[in-house]
Amino acid sequence: MQTPRTVAVVAHQRKTMGGGLDELRRRITDQGVDKLLWYEVPKSRKAPKKVAAAIGKDIDLLIVWGGDGMVQRTIDVLARKGSKVPLAIIPAGTGNLLAHNLDIPIDLAGAVDLAFHGRRKRIDLGRLNGEYFAVMAGVGFDGAMIAEADRKMKDRLGKLAYVWTGLRHVNGAKPTARVLVDGVKWFDDEASCVLVGNVGMITGGIPAFDDAKPDDGWLDVGVATAQGAAQWARALGTMAVGRSDHSPFVRMTRARKVDVKLASKLEYELDGGAREAVKKLSVRVAPAAIKICVPRETGGSSPRAER
Repeated sequence: MQTPRTVAVVAHQRKTMGGGLDELRRRITDQGVDKLLWYEVPKSRKAPKKVAAAIGKDIDLLIVWGGDGMVQRTIDVLARKGSKVPLAIIPAGTGNLLAHNLDIPIDLAGAVDLAFHGRRKRIDLGRLNGEYFAVMAGVGFDGAMIAEADRKMKDRLGKLAYVWTGLRHVNGAKPTARVLVDGVKWFDDEASCVLVGNVGMITGGIPAFDDAKPDDGWLDVGVATAQGAAQWARALGTMAVGRSDHSPFVRMTRARKVDVKLASKLEYELDGGAREAVKKLSVRVAPAAIKICVPRETGGSSPRAER
């Protein structure tokens, strides 16, 4: 693989990792690039315009520095534009959900090395109400937990922010949810949480979808009916030591399209980012939607061919 000659970086100014953005620039220039385009934003909501500007300049590689919000908003732009530019993630956030699922190094040196010398692999995305995501979408317990774990709390407590807010919502009300899987009614009852995942590990490092793969053309769907600390402890304990679908409080399947209708408006989340309350969720799989930098294979089956 040839070294990318023109590289763009879109970075969240408030995120830190290793020696920071100065070290990131130094390590990138050590790779012998001809042209480096540099964009910084004060918050992830400002990233889409910079990403669009970067991919409009005939770049060979896009590097995103930040947390889950930066990664999701970057991916959304790449998918909407149909960009073929490979994306490299420098996981400088709290959860780093996609990075963990794809075994991207969480140290700066390793992440930069992977950006330039790893393999490029196409992965699927989900699209919920018009917005693309790479890890998961959730409503109910999950959405409420993410919404309360705001940036200040995550900066102060790190991953413990999710534990803290999760404990506050285990006794919350279970909304009625009607879930259609590929157009067929699959669930219609009270549910404490509805999740749609593209990969196996979700917020807090929980292995929720045991068989999920980011390049199989499917989305995994889960409904949790646990309520109260005791039932949630049993459900999470089963996820930790066995298969998630072995819990009596969890039901799972696989689909290419998922439609959820709620009895009342609830906040939902995309890849760890809170979104406004809605009554309907429409999720579709977008197969092989983006190209991303991942570790080189050490054996096993070959990856999906690039297009």
